[in-house]
Amino acid sequence: MADRALSEEFAAELKRWRDVRGMSQSALAALVGYTPSYISKVEGQQQRPSREFAEQADERLRAGGAIRRAYQTLSVKPRTDAPRQPAAPEPPTSLVVEHEDTSLYYDGTTYRATQRRRLFNGGSEPITSYLIRISVDRYPGDPERSNQHYRENPLTWEEIDLSANIDGESIGWRVQHDRDAFKELWLLFENEDGRYPLYPGESAWLEYTYTVSDTKWGTWFQRAVRLPTQRISVQLDFPAELSPAVWGTETTMTATGGPFRNPIRSSTEAGRRVFSWSIDEPPLHARYRMEWKFRAKAIKETNLNGTADTASGRMQAIGIVQEGDPILTTPARLFSLPDEAEDARRVVAELNSAADRAAGVHNFGKGMGIAAPQIGINRAAAIIRTPEGESITLFNPRIIEDGGGFDEQYEGCLSFFDVRGMVPRPMSISVEHTDIDGQQRITIFERGHARLVAHEVDHLHGELYRSKMRPGVEPIPVSEYRGTGQTWQYGQVKP
Repeated sequence: MADRALSEEFAAELKRWRDVRGMSQSALAALVGYTPSYISKVEGQQQRPSREFAEQADERLRAGGAIRRAYQTLSVKPRTDAPRQPAAPEPPTSLVVEHEDTSLYYDGTTYRATQRRRLFNGGSEPITSYLIRISVDRYPGDPERSNQHYRENPLTWEEIDLSANIDGESIGWRVQHDRDAFKELWLLFENEDGRYPLYPGESAWLEYTYTVSDTKWGTWFQRAVRLPTQRISVQLDFPAELSPAVWGTETTMTATGGPFRNPIRSSTEAGRRVFSWSIDEPPLHARYRMEWKFRAKAIKETNLNGTADTASGRMQAIGIVQEGDPILTTPARLFSLPDEAEDARRVVAELNSAADRAAGVHNFGKGMGIAAPQIGINRAAAIIRTPEGESITLFNPRIIEDGGGFDEQYEGCLSFFDVRGMVPRPMSISVEHTDIDGQQRITIFERGHARLVAHEVDHLHGELYRSKMRPGVEPIPVSEYRGTGQTWQYGQVKP
């Protein structure tokens, strides 16, 4: 009985994703190399699926690992033959999103987003409209720069070219807000031919599509869970020649950004690179953010500057701002916390993503840090990852006291990574900073941790380590540096 229940779950998962992709059994069979009869028997629970079939179906249906996970559950031998007792469902009280599926297609100049939501009316009244927002941010984390950009280049209805339907029936809309960087509107479940309300107890697929040029769309896509949602799935479809790299972060009301709990799957076909991801039962108010980098574009740009094969070129290719950009010598704007807590969490998520990318191209034996200006965000936030694996997050930091004498060691900076400089730093520093909840803190850092933190605090005050070096001492090329991958070494302390 338990095995039968698991088989039903796999069959339901397979059917659900065929429904999401609008694919028949025969069409799926042709893609995965199985017969339509085989798929029919699997969905009818007369045939146990093979691992190969589950993997092929997951890839072809862009299920982001959901079908694979259903197969893994099916493959686990139940410890008892007693039937599983399903949990009693909570009585529906409002609109529920049974499945939200987003597809983002990029052709090299324009993004086309298609969002499909299977809505269930768990209330007592018919639903005749649904509020959506089309929002763009070319420079996330730097609202002043974004606001100026969209004042000069506003998002227009003509370029959006919005279309919408419910269960395949075209519908209209009514504009709620029309701003330079976002449009908010009510999709109306009606057209000239009739009305199509969603009655209590019924479900329907709502779909809408729009386009935005890459001059106005930043390299990120985010979903916020504002309604009870059973499943979210996303697929990003990019030209393979751009060599795209994709990563994701999750942010909740109580935690800063962390990596996705489920892996992002990818496949290449017909010159396209497709990334798929999904999650079941996401909590309310959670935010799921996918970001990407077109490595081929970055390499081309660094080639033009003659830096593609250098350490700094590799950092530039993963999105680190390089020396010469005015943002690195401009004091970062402070956060007003807790009022700007959401912005602060978003910036930290961006910093963690950048740190992950940097760790993928270099071994940081002494630890590492990144300040928001180094990723193009003029806000006072920085993260530090110590050699011991500790993660430190700082908002609005400033050094209020130092002590313990001075120590002089080589430092590197991601913003000019081709050299290393001998920098004197205090052995102990007291740092005043602000927590996400607005509380002022003073934290003492010592030795290697003090050096890492002081470096990032300098960044937030518009200073680079070159200004801290002794007169007459110059950085050395990284080719002459012999400390890569080693931990900090401490000997005699200079008074």
